[in-house]
Amino acid sequence: MEEIKRRSLLKALGLTAAASLTGSLAASASSITQSVILKGEKPVLVIAHITDVHIRDGDSAPERFQTCLKQILVKHKPDFFLNGGDSIHDASYDKVIRDQVTQQWAIWDKCIQTIADYEIYSCIGNHDTWWNAPKEDEMFGKDYAVKRLKIPKRYYSITKNNWHFIILDGNNDKISLDDEQFSWLEQELQKQPGLPTLLMSHYPILGTTQVLVGGGHSDCKKLKDLFHKHGNKVKICLSGHNHLADHTEYNRVQYCCNGAMSGFWWGKGDAESAGPGYYMETPPGYAILKMYADGTVENEYHPHQF
Repeated sequence: MEEIKRRSLLKALGLTAAASLTGSLAASASSITQSVILKGEKPVLVIAHITDVHIRDGDSAPERFQTCLKQILVKHKPDFFLNGGDSIHDASYDKVIRDQVTQQWAIWDKCIQTIADYEIYSCIGNHDTWWNAPKEDEMFGKDYAVKRLKIPKRYYSITKNNWHFIILDGNNDKISLDDEQFSWLEQELQKQPGLPTLLMSHYPILGTTQVLVGGGHSDCKKLKDLFHKHGNKVKICLSGHNHLADHTEYNRVQYCCNGAMSGFWWGKGDAESAGPGYYMETPPGYAILKMYADGTVENEYHPHQF
């Protein structure tokens, strides 16, 4: 009887995965161990992953973003938020001026008040930094983005409920970790005592989306080798940047590119959009992660219609 139940469970999971591969984005495929399902265990953490908000004035973007945040709180009751970068629409283009950068960050601050009672851990996106400012200006580069996102450094780590979280900065040469940061990551994985670990970078490390549109880590093999060296510590790597939803598993590590809160940058879309606000086949949305004590993690993508 137990063997029949096991085969039925595996069949059901196979159908779920097949559905996700054929375009069902209502619930992106999740990697779930039999023990968690059969024992009915509850997650030790529920986390909302938002990315590529690209907040700006116009198209009712602030109101739509705030409405979505309220939905996340009511529907999913997360413990905290992970923010994958590109929080503001854009500070990186050459013609961006100070007033535009200041306005976008002010809108971000106002919107985030919706979740003021929750911790939010962010990474820096490529559009969050104003490189056109004079180098001596406090608003120049990553340090100002760190300040506005209220994070300790451009890369850092935290531990919650026996899960370790590592937040990376891939905004370096050819989308990669600089030498200093890679050495720090090696030490982080070496010193932590076998806790299941989540990594978040703005850019995908592995997956399908960078095959379609580029934008992935150029040091993906180096990172893959590092994860393999440290056994089964790294469970999942989250990303955004590409505005596409993708779930890849390689060497027991899940790689989840979780679409974009802004979808087609809060616009209606273009000729490649599968629906209003879609970027290609991916609707605007966010992900909810359920983290379990045994190191299992579920990543589910939720489209929104705001």
